[in-house]
Amino acid sequence: MKQMSLATTGFELVTKRTRKREFLGEMNLVIPWGELLALIAPHAPAGKMGRPPFATEVMLRIHLLQQFFGHSDPAMEEALHDIPLYREFARLDAGITRLPDESTILRFRHLLEQNNLGQQILATVNARLMERGLMLKSGTVVDATLIAAPSSTKNDKGARDPEMHQTQKGKQWYFGMKAHIGVDADSGLVHTVTTTAANAHDITQAHALLHGEEDVVFADSGYRGVEKRQEIQEQHPDVDWQIALMPGKRKTLDKIKTSHALRDKLEKVKASIRAKVEHPFRVIKCQFGHRKTRYRGLAKNTNQLLVMFALSNLWMVRKRMIQQLQA
Repeated sequence: MKQMSLATTGFELVTKRTRKREFLGEMNLVIPWGELLALIAPHAPAGKMGRPPFATEVMLRIHLLQQFFGHSDPAMEEALHDIPLYREFARLDAGITRLPDESTILRFRHLLEQNNLGQQILATVNARLMERGLMLKSGTVVDATLIAAPSSTKNDKGARDPEMHQTQKGKQWYFGMKAHIGVDADSGLVHTVTTTAANAHDITQAHALLHGEEDVVFADSGYRGVEKRQEIQEQHPDVDWQIALMPGKRKTLDKIKTSHALRDKLEKVKASIRAKVEHPFRVIKCQFGHRKTRYRGLAKNTNQLLVMFALSNLWMVRKRMIQQLQA
């Protein structure tokens, strides 16, 4: 009989806690597993025929691993076979005889998309953060970012994604979509997400990014004139819009004049608040590696972004949440 290797029995001599293990350990502590599983449970397959389905918690953990590390469905299947840490996080027992394949992973993702659970996941996470006093609702910062989509036509349909579009920013052309977000002006946590094709102007989504309880909204110069739009006057008539001065106009300010110097200081204050909207974009693009769309169509990519921004909120406040849990 072949001797079993100690490398797969749980007795391995691990002397270093890697950054990836540390990251997953922290996220495991702050994710509200109970609330998220309660959202998904009514839609989970019953499994009355054929092989029993994998536990909903297992599939949710695998789905979140995909968002953390940017794996496609086939790549996630291979990673589960190759990386013990992933199996540990997904609660897949060492003695299990089978692992979820790419079709199983895909079906779970479709379950989330078809039942609009991405939006509910973001709302559930934010409710937990508000309970802990980590998110306020007095002010909002709005902004948008471009997310590239594959422009190649070398696919089974011989065409680019019809729901994506090209746009020019500066002197560079981009093809893809835009993610528009509204974030809490105090904490920088995302409370609202919408998506459009890349050629849609940022200002068209401004009304949809407000939750209705804010007194003031901060935005860059691309949103100038937003307070005159009909949907803003109808839905958010009392909001104070603090729009950044055009860069060219700001350069013309004479700092020697008192009024101009005060105006410049005001612009610096507004810029320091607006900077918080860039933090969630940095998390999903740099921390989670989401620089290009993974799926075709806005609906699938929107659901993924809702989940990713929920995770980015948790990641940004994980240290404070862990301190609260340990207190």
